[in-house]
Amino acid sequence: MTAVTREAGADERPAVPVPYRRLTLANSVLGAVIVALDGTVLTIAQPTLRRDLDASFAEVQWTSTAYLIAVASLLVFAGRLGDRFGHQRVFAWGVLGFGAASAGIGLAPGVGWVIALRVVQGVFGALLQPATLGMLRAAFPPDRLGMPVALRTSAIGVAAATGPLVGGVLVTELGWRAVFFLNVPPALVMGLLALAVRAPRAARGVPVGGLDTRGAALLAVALAALVHTLVGIPGHGWTVPGVLGLLVAGAAAAALVRHERRAPDPLLPPAVLGSATAGAALGVLVTASAAMMGALFVGSHLLQDVLGMDPLRTSLVALPGGVMMILGAPLSAVLLRRWGARPTALTGTLLLTAGVLVLSAVGPGSPTAVTSGGFLLLGAGFGAVMVTATAVVVRDAPPEAAGVVGGLQQTAMNIGPTLGVAAAATLLPLAAGPALWLLAGLSALGAPLAGRMPRPARSPRDGSRSVRNDEDKDVCEP
Repeated sequence: MTAVTREAGADERPAVPVPYRRLTLANSVLGAVIVALDGTVLTIAQPTLRRDLDASFAEVQWTSTAYLIAVASLLVFAGRLGDRFGHQRVFAWGVLGFGAASAGIGLAPGVGWVIALRVVQGVFGALLQPATLGMLRAAFPPDRLGMPVALRTSAIGVAAATGPLVGGVLVTELGWRAVFFLNVPPALVMGLLALAVRAPRAARGVPVGGLDTRGAALLAVALAALVHTLVGIPGHGWTVPGVLGLLVAGAAAAALVRHERRAPDPLLPPAVLGSATAGAALGVLVTASAAMMGALFVGSHLLQDVLGMDPLRTSLVALPGGVMMILGAPLSAVLLRRWGARPTALTGTLLLTAGVLVLSAVGPGSPTAVTSGGFLLLGAGFGAVMVTATAVVVRDAPPEAAGVVGGLQQTAMNIGPTLGVAAAATLLPLAAGPALWLLAGLSALGAPLAGRMPRPARSPRDGSRSVRNDEDKDVCEP
């Protein structure tokens, strides 16, 4: 007999079988990992790719920029497709397409083909990413999302930490093309499983209206212009094309707001835009990811260019941050259940801000333990914020808009890092300290937003602890 989990009081849908929940969790985690690993190993492969294909530095940069623009501009619309056609089906399309594009890049004869196929890979990555959250929202009751999101976050942390090592081994032994072939087997397995396994009725979501292609086009233009501008700032500073890009982004955003108010089936439903909780959670994700990635960008410059460390020692000094993010994500899920979203997010924001401030005081003669401690605080704080804000924004989503909300969450996680690196790069020519102070201030902006998250959870004395323990059992049992 198929085991079925108990329903949570906050979710009135029929219970979803435990085996399907586990398959959904596995696909969600592995889907997020394959995207995270692809980005990190590419960074290692780019120098070899440049030499092998006789490409210019600008062309090689476009192998990253083209992908990022394609992903960021389509995430929300891809989430809407999941709401319309089913997240599991869209996940299957996304992961199979991602794998096929990866194989094409591995066979590409020139850098032009690599850039074009990276755009294709970005389109399918946009389909894939919101679906990893939409599937969780459909399979797990809202009050049981904390641990699945935490496991997904830990896995992303593992991918980010091991990506340079995996990429280095593959590029050294097999060449840069192996980095892309690495994606193909897991993508094929996950995609075929998602197509072969029929989703139970309880996990199929709720039918939605039209797709609002005009709204999707306006949003894509706004995000593409914004991301293109922000990505160019670290290398070129503020230029006339960059300012024009921001003007285009602003004009497209204004047109989008006007259109969404009149559209019969808007891309961004009023239930989502009108949710103070979702807005606060998305805002915290932007500020935290901006501070985190900006601090890593400045920290790498500080350790290597100012303190004279080689790349290996830099990685070892910063390693506690990655380890803490991996180990701290499940702990954050436990704190989320016991404390509630508001205290957990506030604690994470304070830890992240403290980590940036510690790094701002690092200089010649600073003990290695202090520097590593700063990175440790970064990882602990960012892990707590990411787990809490993601769980809040996904569980607060109406079932018929879970994909759109997943797309917004992924958009925040793409915009935040580019914003943080761009902000840091603006002040970095002066000194690392001012750049880090700016990032600390940006992180601190998340505190009032975290204060708008839900209040602490109910006391375990009212019986909620037994339900929460069932969540751990549903997710973690073999």
